[in-house]
Amino acid sequence: MLWFFFCIAVLLLGYFIYGKIVEKIFVINPNKHTPAYTMADGVDYVPMSKTKIWLIQLLNIAGTGPIFGPILGALYGPVAMLWIVLGCIFAGAVHDYMCGMLSVRNGGASMPYLTGKYLGTPIKTFINILAVVLLVLVGVVFVASPAQLMSTITMDIFGNGGGISVDNAEAVGTAASNTAATALGMTKETILLAWTAIIFIYYIVATLLPIDKIIGRIYPVFGALLLFMSIGMMYGLVSNHLGTGSVSFFGSIDGLSVDKFFSNLQPKGDLPIWPLLLLTITCGALSGFHATQTPLMARCAMNESEGRFIFYGAMIAEGIIALIWCAVGMSFYPDLTTLQDAIAAGSPSKVVYDSSIYFLGAIGGVFAVLGVVVLPITSGDTAFRAARLIIAEFFNLEQRTLLKRLWIAIPLFVIGFIVSKVDFQILWRYFSWANQTVAMVMLWTAAGYLYRYRKFHWICTLPAIIMSAACYTFLAYNQIGFGLDYQLSVYIGIGLAILTTIAFFLFVKRERIAGDPDALVVDSKVDFGNRS
Repeated sequence: MLWFFFCIAVLLLGYFIYGKIVEKIFVINPNKHTPAYTMADGVDYVPMSKTKIWLIQLLNIAGTGPIFGPILGALYGPVAMLWIVLGCIFAGAVHDYMCGMLSVRNGGASMPYLTGKYLGTPIKTFINILAVVLLVLVGVVFVASPAQLMSTITMDIFGNGGGISVDNAEAVGTAASNTAATALGMTKETILLAWTAIIFIYYIVATLLPIDKIIGRIYPVFGALLLFMSIGMMYGLVSNHLGTGSVSFFGSIDGLSVDKFFSNLQPKGDLPIWPLLLLTITCGALSGFHATQTPLMARCAMNESEGRFIFYGAMIAEGIIALIWCAVGMSFYPDLTTLQDAIAAGSPSKVVYDSSIYFLGAIGGVFAVLGVVVLPITSGDTAFRAARLIIAEFFNLEQRTLLKRLWIAIPLFVIGFIVSKVDFQILWRYFSWANQTVAMVMLWTAAGYLYRYRKFHWICTLPAIIMSAACYTFLAYNQIGFGLDYQLSVYIGIGLAILTTIAFFLFVKRERIAGDPDALVVDSKVDFGNRS
């Protein structure tokens, strides 16, 4: 457990130390009026307290990714936690902070607008399409996973006559009797369909209503469930380790050696750690989905000085959630093969359900699972909302009128319903690639802003180069892409990343600071007026 707590400590230090460095490089302007006031519309631009925004931001960005991804990443052993920590501090949190603050600086603009402004129109057109595709995939994926968990809870409750009994972790979620459920005319398929419909209906309502009417009011309740889940699972890990000594990361974590640390780098021949780890663990370390969500909260922030707490801080919190579930994945089962079998039998949702019940008992386990359920639900609703706003921004359609919102929302949900019929495993692969590709573009966008205004751009450029190589390699190697030889794919990925870097420095032009009202120089005493 020492490695686990060490990783959490490093994440917290990252917020206070590196987060402050990033803030200084960006240079905030506390005197500038934010879009929450200058563009207030009562629907999407609504001033809210930084605490509430932080909670909504965390729930928006933390979907299934920081849970399912780390569980899958646990197949690589303790090194997965290393990626969560380093990725979160130096890539993910920087990505979220820069996206949020650039959105604040540009009237709450969405990521495609920012990309067009700092990288050029052709990239804006590409990212407009890719962002909407990603958001639809996210919405669909984040319907399926909570619906599966809720249907499992429902079947167990009715199957056992109103209660859940646990004899051992293997039996939970798979051996419950369905007698009572059958008597009520419920089958697993009908319950799953019912929960899918309920979640879709909630998404429609949350997408159309003003952000403070549903999202701003019920998210504190969801936040309480999230807090219970996080603290509860951490308590379960620690108490089980101290009480029985049975918690071990495929062996004794206390005696972690270099050999053991890197022992599972390639658990399967078709799952090499590069680049699969970087695309398997996404939301807990770095996620392009966050770039589609962060502008929603940038439209509600009341002061630029709140940016580090809201954007960088929420990502660090998500990294802690990812560490918890990565530790669960590595410690709940006795060995790698058992974890692989559990995932194959019921996807990561089986690991979530079984471990929650085992660590926290029947009642506590159900509340922990509900804490997991709210994450994809609170990301799915804002995914469709963000897709609506991106499309509206692209076609310059006002969104104050409900009818205008319906013109975009209805086709989106129809497409989402059609896509939901695709196999979940295939959807997840496409989601992973699209997600990290959007993250790559957002990092290049932030690097373009910093380079253009002569700030220290390498805090974004270096992670952008690394993610470029990872995304290109994945596309060349994986079967959803070109299915090429692995070694050739690595060379292609690195080569394309180098070409992308060269193109960046060739086409992004530096501006004369004094001649651009959008620029803030490093000297914080200089103020260019209302627009920074």
